[in-house]
Amino acid sequence: MEKIQHKTVSVNGIKMHVAEIGEGPAVLFLHGFPELWYSWRHQMLYFSNKGYRAIAPDLRGYGDTEIPSEISSYTAFHIVGDLISLLDILDLEKVFLVGHDWGALIAWFFCLFRPDRIKALVNLSCELRPRNPLRKPIDCLRELLGDDYYMCRFQKPGEVEEEFASIDTAKLMIGFLTSRDTRPPCIPKEIGFHQAFAQLPTTLPSWLTQEDVNYYVEKLNKTGFTGGLNYYRNMDKNWELTAPFSGCKIQVPTKFVVGELDLTYNIPGIKEYIHNGGFKKEVPSLEEVVVMEGAAHFINQEKPDEINAHIYDFIHKF
Repeated sequence: MEKIQHKTVSVNGIKMHVAEIGEGPAVLFLHGFPELWYSWRHQMLYFSNKGYRAIAPDLRGYGDTEIPSEISSYTAFHIVGDLISLLDILDLEKVFLVGHDWGALIAWFFCLFRPDRIKALVNLSCELRPRNPLRKPIDCLRELLGDDYYMCRFQKPGEVEEEFASIDTAKLMIGFLTSRDTRPPCIPKEIGFHQAFAQLPTTLPSWLTQEDVNYYVEKLNKTGFTGGLNYYRNMDKNWELTAPFSGCKIQVPTKFVVGELDLTYNIPGIKEYIHNGGFKKEVPSLEEVVVMEGAAHFINQEKPDEINAHIYDFIHKF
């Protein structure tokens, strides 16, 4: 870990923290919520040893990267703009792109907006869902899963932050990272997130150390969760702004990996969409779908060796 280098660069009007190690073809890793560059620690060391240049930024609003105060500063165009600026600063014409959770969603947008900068994509956990031209995504989620669904609960500024502030940050992170509940996370206000995180494992799983937890806690205690939550608060705005891209397909060579216990994989209708042709229709260059038995949502940390192999087996062909 000490071999990983850290620097701060100016991108798209903000200061961005970037972790980097290795030389060779570049692999850009995009983390999700509520994570950091650190989520990719295993992949960075592996790929640097395989002759790649591994790059993992703290995305806008996270960790040691700047946290703009305006909710409107967290659209997909802002985030992808940050990453294009980063590639330009690093003098990288093209990269291999790897995303997880919100990082995967941003990676889909990246490939939609600027496929010319991507050699190939490996996305984890979050599939590309087609844009419904008639209904905003939060309205669709409310109809499917109700007002208590966590993405709907995240919409009101300050409300969830207040709940999270009343919970020990270590408890929150352990709850997020170790959950194996495949049911859609619906948290009624009268129960609250405090109750949702009431039952935690008595010991950490083998893949998560106290040192790992402490790293996340140190950063989140400084920044809070607002930056990451603002990604959710721009879901409807992203829908509006991407109207010109409605019907466009992802043309980048793609591999998709998901855990069978991932809550995203178990949302009603998603398995059918992924396996019955809907996903392939939106991503014509989708070459492989892998469902990892016994794995949950944070697969790049839970199953690092398998994920490393899945990524390498795909990108080394290009």
